[in-house]
Amino acid sequence: MNSKIKSKIYNAQSIGNVEPIEYMIPYPSMRSLIEGQNIKYSKQIIIEKPSITNQKFYSLVQKTAHWLESLGLQPKQRIIIPELDYPQSEILLYGIWHLGAIAVLAHRKNIDELKIKFGVRLLIEDKINLLNYIKDFPEKYDPRYKPLLDDEALVTFENGHGIKLSHYNLLVNVHGIQKAICLKTRTRIFCNFKPISTTWVIFKAILPIYCGCIFDSLNPEISIGEENNDYNIRFDLKDLAKFAANDIAICPENTAVLSFGKTPLHLTDYNIENDFLRLKGHSVMMGYLDNSLNESSFHSESLNISI
Repeated sequence: MNSKIKSKIYNAQSIGNVEPIEYMIPYPSMRSLIEGQNIKYSKQIIIEKPSITNQKFYSLVQKTAHWLESLGLQPKQRIIIPELDYPQSEILLYGIWHLGAIAVLAHRKNIDELKIKFGVRLLIEDKINLLNYIKDFPEKYDPRYKPLLDDEALVTFENGHGIKLSHYNLLVNVHGIQKAICLKTRTRIFCNFKPISTTWVIFKAILPIYCGCIFDSLNPEISIGEENNDYNIRFDLKDLAKFAANDIAICPENTAVLSFGKTPLHLTDYNIENDFLRLKGHSVMMGYLDNSLNESSFHSESLNISI
């Protein structure tokens, strides 16, 4: 990616006079999120069933990082997330980040094409029992590479194009959700998203840990889903003007959440005109894998998407 495109992307990620590097969030990467929560709240339950504390989750993540390394995987490599039983895909996701690598959501994509074009690795099959594979590995893992906020953390192909998201993108999007719904620590939350989208990453994998909540499928205080929930996700951005206050607009190019109802997420601004979404803010992606799309989409100090 040339410096001109990088500059256009950075301009789209800035909002008002606030550039991405100027807004403080409590963690320097996704790897440090679970580490930090474990230091402060190691004994707190974060998953009701099966009962898992921050400390237990962190030990499973570190075991996973050891296992990934034993497979020959390296920091900064792109690794596909398979669909595993809860919470195994979530543990694997953090294990990839703890290794210093990049998670890839490649639902319905040609794996051979991804390997050739983008250096994606696939060594983990769907439906394995991750806990069996990692059980004999050490509970402590000292990373050889510790990602920074602006490093690539995730690539998603959910809308057909490869979208790159940074550690900062993920953290600031979750931070905005916490502010929007005034989510308090120890709140019991539930969603049933599969590991095929950034919606899963943000709401199921990150939000409960970031906010110190309890993921509870039996007695949640807040439910998030596609319909008949406390908060309902929607993808029909053409109809955003008609969204209710508890409808969550999803836009992968904005990491995941664009707005609650018509109200933009914190540090996000948008307008819709002539079937185009014009988008600015700190959740705006690092860019597409396809540079020709970056050339056509980033202009006028914003990201412009056809909807």
